[in-house]
Amino acid sequence: MTLRINGFSGMDIDSMVKELMTAKRAPLDKLNQQKTYLSWQRDSYREMNSKVFAFKTKLSATDLFGKTSNMTAQTAVVDGNKDAIKAEASANASSVPMSVNVKKLATKTTVQSTGEIDIKPASGSTTSTKANLNTTLGELNGYTPDTNPAPTDDKPETFQIKVNDIEFNFSTKDTISNVLSKINNSSANVVAAFDEVSGKFSITAKDYGSNKEVKLSEGDYGGSATKTSSLLGLLNLKTAAVQSGQNGEVEINTLDSSGNVVGTNKFTTTDNTLKVNGVSLTLLKETGSTPATVTTTIDTTKAVDTIKSFIDTYNDLLNTMNTKVDEEKYRDYTPLTDEQRSAMKETEITAWEAKAKSGLLKNDDILKETITAMRSVINNSIGQLSSMGITTGQYYEGGKLYLDEDKLKQALQSNPQQLSNVFQGSDGIVNKLSSTMTSTLQKFSDRAGTNRFSGDLSAAFKDESVMGKQMKEYTSRISDLIKRLDDQEDRYYKQFSAMETAMNQLQSQSSSLFGTTQ
Repeated sequence: MTLRINGFSGMDIDSMVKELMTAKRAPLDKLNQQKTYLSWQRDSYREMNSKVFAFKTKLSATDLFGKTSNMTAQTAVVDGNKDAIKAEASANASSVPMSVNVKKLATKTTVQSTGEIDIKPASGSTTSTKANLNTTLGELNGYTPDTNPAPTDDKPETFQIKVNDIEFNFSTKDTISNVLSKINNSSANVVAAFDEVSGKFSITAKDYGSNKEVKLSEGDYGGSATKTSSLLGLLNLKTAAVQSGQNGEVEINTLDSSGNVVGTNKFTTTDNTLKVNGVSLTLLKETGSTPATVTTTIDTTKAVDTIKSFIDTYNDLLNTMNTKVDEEKYRDYTPLTDEQRSAMKETEITAWEAKAKSGLLKNDDILKETITAMRSVINNSIGQLSSMGITTGQYYEGGKLYLDEDKLKQALQSNPQQLSNVFQGSDGIVNKLSSTMTSTLQKFSDRAGTNRFSGDLSAAFKDESVMGKQMKEYTSRISDLIKRLDDQEDRYYKQFSAMETAMNQLQSQSSSLFGTTQ
């Protein structure tokens, strides 16, 4: 970099160079403005991505609009032994009352320590303390070092066990937490746990039922014939009995209007759940001598609330998209340069940028396609929807939905299933809208680099998207241009420096001549 000083000629070289560079920097300002505008557009896409993702989440089978029980007017009511079962009616639930007798709950096969697992007492002490998750196997009470060869810090003694024929190797340096992690992250299909309160270690089959095993065995010891400790022994599992799992058994009686038994059937369950007469039952405990009774009634409250929420959410998303597509674009308001910002007040900057950011997604093709697809899904079912009090507004309202709540309640009273039939299932409104949202999220991701699996407004953009590549190109072009401008500025200073030197020499020669003449 050239040393920059003003000469003795009285010229303001810095001002002159700055003025010369102003015109040269115009392309740089334009590139920075274009990059800023692209960044604003990406942010706007990410905001839309967040809204679309939130709507898609609510459309999932386990969430608000996709869950069957939220759109049916059928409600299961449990009486009698209410703590024994939980019941949830589907849209096609039968109105026949049922008496439910839970004979056995399904359980999981498990094996648990026969006693408390302790830390080895300190030398000269007989007092032991309960082990914890950070206790190493070498610290456990009952551990005796292998004498052939003697373990060292570099080569700690190893253990091997098999759980359901899956082999695990541990050392005396492994903690109880390490043991749990290795077993639980394996394909042994079990869950290992340690209770720091009781001091007991347990291994339980992941699945319910009598055919799910937990088999434990000692493995090889690496050729050491003098090993005196075993891992199963240290965990008090060597002699622990395996408590075999069992299938659940349920007896269900159908009742007449007087409560008399008119039919009986027995069911077996491996996971404490079953579906009978359109009612999903979850078994919580054995009923004993007091059965639970299940009846279905019509209650429109949840279904109506769900539809009201659906319409509000749908209208909000549709309105946001319509607003973005129709938003006015002020082409005279471009992103401010640093020099422009420095000359403006904060309020002026805010007002300017509000105009500059308007219309970022005006006539955006992705949004327009999504709007069309959403409205098409609704219009294809508008006849059925209208019969339930769900209609669209005037043409200028952009597809906005309206609800006649009383009409919906009346429709559900006469046919509790129809709402679920129209909205849910493979060919329902919810599934079709979910597919539309999935497609839109993918298009956002391809173009702007948004995360189609998250609605996080701070999520990073993907560099390999269309706009991501454009951003990298702008960054590269700006960097190259800055280098060229710096070089040009240096040349200007060198030229002025040379001119200063020449003027000083001329002044010196003039003074010398003048002195000679005198």
